[in-house]
Amino acid sequence: MTPTVYLVAGARPNFMKLAPLVRAFEARSDAVAYQIVHTGQHYDRDMSDVFFDELGIPKPHHHLGAGGGSHATQTARIMLGFEALCLAQRPAAVLVVGDVNSTLACSIVAKKLCIPVAHVEAGLRSGDRAMPEEINRLVTDAISDWFFVTEPSGLAHLLREGHDPAVVFHVGHVMADNVLYQRALIERSPPTRGDVVDYKAAHPRYGVVTMHRPSNVDDAAVFGRIAGALRTLSQELPLVFPVHPRSRANLERFGIDLGPNVSLMTPQSFMPFLHLWKDAAVVLTDSGGLQEETTALGVACLTLRENTERPVTADEGTNTVVGTDPTKILEAARKVLAGGGKQGRRPALWDGRAAERTVDILIRLLAALPGGA
Repeated sequence: MTPTVYLVAGARPNFMKLAPLVRAFEARSDAVAYQIVHTGQHYDRDMSDVFFDELGIPKPHHHLGAGGGSHATQTARIMLGFEALCLAQRPAAVLVVGDVNSTLACSIVAKKLCIPVAHVEAGLRSGDRAMPEEINRLVTDAISDWFFVTEPSGLAHLLREGHDPAVVFHVGHVMADNVLYQRALIERSPPTRGDVVDYKAAHPRYGVVTMHRPSNVDDAAVFGRIAGALRTLSQELPLVFPVHPRSRANLERFGIDLGPNVSLMTPQSFMPFLHLWKDAAVVLTDSGGLQEETTALGVACLTLRENTERPVTADEGTNTVVGTDPTKILEAARKVLAGGGKQGRRPALWDGRAAERTVDILIRLLAALPGGA
């Protein structure tokens, strides 16, 4: 009997990682089956359904409908729904991706039911336990059975934490798989309408800004400092800022003026946003995923945080961690615009085949289980 693996996703960052995994599972349908479990952590169309449409992901086999709420409320709802599902239809393994609440909740449920847990994007660490994602990473990796690692730092962290090297696999990054695949689609059939197309037509050279982390946008002083740097930089390079609802609310609440050369745009779904940032002169962001995607495509990135859980993007890639000091932000941005920014390179195994390697290894692991195929 072909073993079935549950692929868990629940929030925007998960869906981009799910797409290449689904393609890889379908290519090996002779040896393994999969079912998509959508926890409902992100539940409106703009944060969920649109990504399934754009990325060609099949409709979820199961939808838990967890919805919003505090971290505790949301995690508890996901755990309750996922436990009922696993008890009704026990999978051979559960595969979780990333570091969102769905990752943590489903890992705990599976482990308590003695179902093997595979963590894709395992071993990343920022060292900042004030980040909810860091807690999710630490707990998920503490109980997972199999670890699929994107970069050397992940290997080092997991081995230092005492995990068996035999179950830690450096496979590359499914995020890179996805962005390379989707860029090729855009290049074959570029969009012809929409806010992004209009903006690019009017601005031959521009920068892209994204910010959503509470440490940046919930603190009036920090947000104000970053905004001042953006306002100054925009006098030299027009900037476009697809604004997260949290960030937009705080711009208004704190009375922050970004100036006339920073164009505010509604949040974009994956493909329009990729079409926007892939041609940017520089990206300024506090997003973890965008650090990796810009490195995969060779786009200059300045990370508006004091740390990164993805150091390969700075050690080898095009990312520079600049923090929130306006002087450092402007100095780094001007260096990029003058042609002196780091060139970087795509890290090892970020070659578009990480999902294939992951599924091939999973098939071997499942076959080695008691009663395995």
